[in-house]
Amino acid sequence: MTFLALDVGNTRLKWAQYDAPAAGAKLLAQGVVFLENIDKLGEGEWRALRPPSRILGCIVASDAIKRRVAEQMELWDAAPRWVVSSQQEAGLTNGYDHPARLGADRWVAMIGAYHRLLARGIRKPCVVVMVGTAVTVDAIDASGKFLGGIILPGHGIMLRALESGTAGLHVPTGDVRDFPTNTSDALTSGGTFAIAGAVQRMVENITRHCGETPECIMTGGAGWKVASSLSVKFELVDSLIFDGLLEIASRRYAT
Repeated sequence: MTFLALDVGNTRLKWAQYDAPAAGAKLLAQGVVFLENIDKLGEGEWRALRPPSRILGCIVASDAIKRRVAEQMELWDAAPRWVVSSQQEAGLTNGYDHPARLGADRWVAMIGAYHRLLARGIRKPCVVVMVGTAVTVDAIDASGKFLGGIILPGHGIMLRALESGTAGLHVPTGDVRDFPTNTSDALTSGGTFAIAGAVQRMVENITRHCGETPECIMTGGAGWKVASSLSVKFELVDSLIFDGLLEIASRRYAT
């Protein structure tokens, strides 16, 4: 019994195949494609995979993208199931005003982060940061309750917004500097510091609310851009959403 996990974002589709739908399962294969190349998966990378018996994913892209992904999986008997945020799952409680409206990727990443800490015997508050097309900074208390979180633009959206709204800012990407002395560095540094500042603020908020300093776990394809500018201790985990999908699958498909 193999298990295929899918993470379909706004820009890319990431997939990973495991030998079982269970936490700690062995990774057999993995890959990533930009959304414009989804239609090549069925005749390309996925054709060589062992047919999965279970498929579970989270998606924040459009319904049209979801249909295209499903079409590529018609070569297998297993139909994909998609995570929808709920009031409770895998030990987490969802504190969103309308739980089903919480982005599935945020929910799954928080489940992955929470169980990552539990596996180490750590029961502390946690800040979960995802840095991609958009950036989310979410807070979980030590009991596993999602307290709330913030959303802000990622680097690309910030730069495009400035370029479209301000004359003369069509410049190449620069470097992060403490004291930028050119426009390229100023733009890149501004976006990076905005994200880093949001993380710092959430750490301060949850420390005040819970009475102890939280763990901080970061994931997302652009996490490395922010990592060196964070002023808080953090762990960078590329597989956080897959970790969460494995935790969910281990309960949904338990025999």
